[in-house]
Amino acid sequence: MILNTVKALKAVVLAAGQGQRLRPLTFTRPKHMIPVGGKPLLEHHLKALKDCGIKEVLLVVGYKSDHIKKYFEDGSRLGMKIEYLHQKKMMGTADAFRLAEDHVDGDFLATYGDLLVSSKVVKSALNMHSKEDPAATLTTVEVNNPERYGVIELDGNNVVGIIEKPNRRTVRSRQINAGVYVFSPEIFKAIKQTGISQRGEQEITDSIKMLIKSGERVIATRILSEEWLDVGRPWDLLEANIRVLNKLESSIAGTIEDGAHVEGTVYIGKGAIIRSGTYIKGPVYVGEESSIGPNSCIKPYSSIGRRVNIDSGVEVKNSILMDGVNVGHGSYISDSIVGEGCDFGAGTIVANRRLDEETVKMRIKDKMVDTNLEKMGIVVGDRVKTGVGVLFMPGVKVGYNSWIGPNIVVYRDVPPNTFIILKQKIQQASFRIEDEER
Repeated sequence: MILNTVKALKAVVLAAGQGQRLRPLTFTRPKHMIPVGGKPLLEHHLKALKDCGIKEVLLVVGYKSDHIKKYFEDGSRLGMKIEYLHQKKMMGTADAFRLAEDHVDGDFLATYGDLLVSSKVVKSALNMHSKEDPAATLTTVEVNNPERYGVIELDGNNVVGIIEKPNRRTVRSRQINAGVYVFSPEIFKAIKQTGISQRGEQEITDSIKMLIKSGERVIATRILSEEWLDVGRPWDLLEANIRVLNKLESSIAGTIEDGAHVEGTVYIGKGAIIRSGTYIKGPVYVGEESSIGPNSCIKPYSSIGRRVNIDSGVEVKNSILMDGVNVGHGSYISDSIVGEGCDFGAGTIVANRRLDEETVKMRIKDKMVDTNLEKMGIVVGDRVKTGVGVLFMPGVKVGYNSWIGPNIVVYRDVPPNTFIILKQKIQQASFRIEDEER
């Protein structure tokens, strides 16, 4: 149970970043607005805060902020009050939190808006901060790859050090910074003294280290990994989608025709139609006014957006299809993310597994990164079109507004605004028909 004293806290949520590791999806939207389980990632984050009694939120926005403002407006739809602070230049997390100084009165909750967290994580930080009254309370989570994060060194609950992306061979702790904080106003003094890091930014972890160095008490509460997810790469989105759908509640507001079979936890939005012969096994989310089938198969952990059309004989599994997608008959999509308004021609096939059975690699910010997954399909930006019979190989990314002509095998990433077509070369033979009398 949350102490009454923490209910008045405001939350400062960072949602200004570009999300370059989530290209091509973030060419046309902030990463915080990518849907998982039918709702933007940021909406799930804000709901976790609301469940902890947080009603006032300062959203720090920047990149494509109009998408966030248009969707959330003043927050009343969520039962919250949302104000917006604009970070004009991406100067780091400390610079972003600095914008809130004149808008908070006393201690405040501070979070990264691209995290999928449960209310248990937020409650743990709020309750420990209220009980111990330190200068700052951090959350930490144990991971197997601490070298990717800021490692937190602890003495009991006291934070004694923070090491950013340490050498794997020398790391002494697997507890990493989980990105949910409760700060006292002392943090603003530290931010003003925080220098520029090697990345050219002001890092909030550097500000926290300054608090520790000045003798202020900084503590941490440990959280469970299943209650927290850093959504930074495309395959993290699929994991986030799985976690959200595992908590989905069944609701049938659309139409299920005779002969269709629906089992498990399934959400079917208003105006959606599940046509005869279609098989859906939940957990599955189907958005408003979508049409599926006839004779299609939607397997677990599929999120289908609004006004999506899935023709006959299509199979979709463990994938996110955003609003307005059209999938032609006889297609197969698995372990993939498909952007808004894409139009896949008949027989479009996504290969999700390598022939050599190695884990799938994907290019992230010009580097090939191992997903550590045996199954991973494609990531497609908005308004991509394919002709009939297109085949995508595992781990491929396709930029927005690209067209892939018929019968093409896509082995490598396709940049935005690209037109690929396979031209036939027809050579006309020259011959004579001899007179039969000869």
